[in-house]
Amino acid sequence: MNRLEIGIRLESLGLPLRRALAEAARLKVSGVQVDAIGDLSPDVLGETGRREFRRLLRTHNLELTALGCPLRRGLDVVENQQPRLEHVQKVMSLSYDLGPRIVVVAAGAVPDEKNDPRVDVLTESLQTLARHGDRIGATLALETGLEDGSVLAAFLDRFDSGSLGVNLDPANLLMHEIDPYAAVRALGRRIVHAHAKDARQVSANRSAQEVPLGHGDIDWMKFLSVLEEIEYRGRLVVERETGDDRLVEVAAGVAFLRRLIG
Repeated sequence: MNRLEIGIRLESLGLPLRRALAEAARLKVSGVQVDAIGDLSPDVLGETGRREFRRLLRTHNLELTALGCPLRRGLDVVENQQPRLEHVQKVMSLSYDLGPRIVVVAAGAVPDEKNDPRVDVLTESLQTLARHGDRIGATLALETGLEDGSVLAAFLDRFDSGSLGVNLDPANLLMHEIDPYAAVRALGRRIVHAHAKDARQVSANRSAQEVPLGHGDIDWMKFLSVLEEIEYRGRLVVERETGDDRLVEVAAGVAFLRRLIG
């Protein structure tokens, strides 16, 4: 099995930035994903701050795997669309400047109906961002989970751009009752970044919920095999969004992946 590099989403650690970077270094992962908010927002982080952040990464022997771009509303919403697009463009430019050239965003679900007005809104938004990505050399990675992998792949086939990709999150898919292994095969080389997050079906009448990595219903050996099948060469970034002791659980998740990857 191809040896994939392991990363951590820093927000999962629940620590201030410098302490989170030190913890990531202690766990000996090769990279980190971090959200472009607060002091790392493109409107706040000037040239001096960018140099300092790159220096911090080098000090801890870490690379930036991607920038997260949290949005209050998806790219399928008309209200305040232009400021939202301008912000995502700034984050994409920041990702190019800092190195990963990948921005992870929850764009919104691909509408089921072709005559749904959100289809046009989402399409126009992504066309604008794809043009920006093509121009500067950065990729927008859409978060999976709200639609089947084949539906997302067919939607992305509409765009003549190399700057639209996918961030594969198997737990998000499972929590929406979508087969994560089929999604990997359907999306194939559109997957430019991947999260290692787990989920478990609690009972027959309750939806799945996120659990610590290795404690859910995802067959990780099968998942890794499917990633190898599509020749995925990006990083697996451990993410934990809930839980009372996320620091310990993320560390255990990193160790769990290492045992599988070798």
